[in-house]
Amino acid sequence: MSKTWETYIKQFRHYLKIERSLSDNSIEAYCRDVQRLAEFVDLDFQGLSPLELSSKELQAFVRTIGELELSEFTQARMISGIKAFYRFLVYEDLVKKDPAQLLETPRLGRKLPDTLSFEEINQILEGVPLGEAQGHRNRAMLELLYSSGLRVSELINLKKGQIFEEIGFLRIVGKGNKERLVPFGKDALKYLKIYQEEVRNHQTIARGHEEYVFLNRRGKKLSRVMIFMIIKEAVERVGIQKNVSPHTFRHSFATHLIEGGADLRAVQEMLGHESITTTEIYTHLDRDYLRQVLTDFHPRNQKNA
Repeated sequence: MSKTWETYIKQFRHYLKIERSLSDNSIEAYCRDVQRLAEFVDLDFQGLSPLELSSKELQAFVRTIGELELSEFTQARMISGIKAFYRFLVYEDLVKKDPAQLLETPRLGRKLPDTLSFEEINQILEGVPLGEAQGHRNRAMLELLYSSGLRVSELINLKKGQIFEEIGFLRIVGKGNKERLVPFGKDALKYLKIYQEEVRNHQTIARGHEEYVFLNRRGKKLSRVMIFMIIKEAVERVGIQKNVSPHTFRHSFATHLIEGGADLRAVQEMLGHESITTTEIYTHLDRDYLRQVLTDFHPRNQKNA
């Protein structure tokens, strides 16, 4: 790999860390993809710098990785890395036109996420036994998971200073330490206040855990495993047979918003998705609904037509 490529990859790495605040793993993956492009250029288009490549050379690279029997997901990730690299070059005004803009990624057979119906969500929430010692804590956590679409890591790391009760928002620190404001509903606030006032305020809190909102019996913040166990018990208690995880509440939050007509960009912002394409998976219910309408009401599709 030439010194020119090394220089731009080093700058790209710095950009991903400082400007994009990506995790170390994501940064390494992106830079590794660009290094593979550099190796390909050295072999087939020796002497060209990243600033000199056109869509022709990049398409040749895409065809080459397509012949390597890599999985569709690996190919898509590599192309995503190349696109990110050229967006960086455009951002830095090093190239005027993005040659990677029209690169096509393989179509991925994405598995639609499992969801709970609104009625099932209500069953689970109403089934939490508030008479038990940690009942109000568990109800508050489940209400927040569904009300705000939080990741499990965001829930267990939630601190008191991130809750703004007066405006009904949480300041969430998500992936890559990126912050976002997420609204939460009146039911979530109700059970959160009950938990804080009637349970948490009477606990002995372990040193270093004073700011965490949700605590276990020993006064320490909860683990991911504990959240999974709480949800498993809550689901089994009301007899729902689905395999439900904390992420199921997040999926249901997004799906119900989209189904109700919410703007996709607003849902993207609340979920903390970097790309709108990640959020678009939740539009599947709209398509299913439209397909069902066609089947039920179009004269050429009715059984007796």
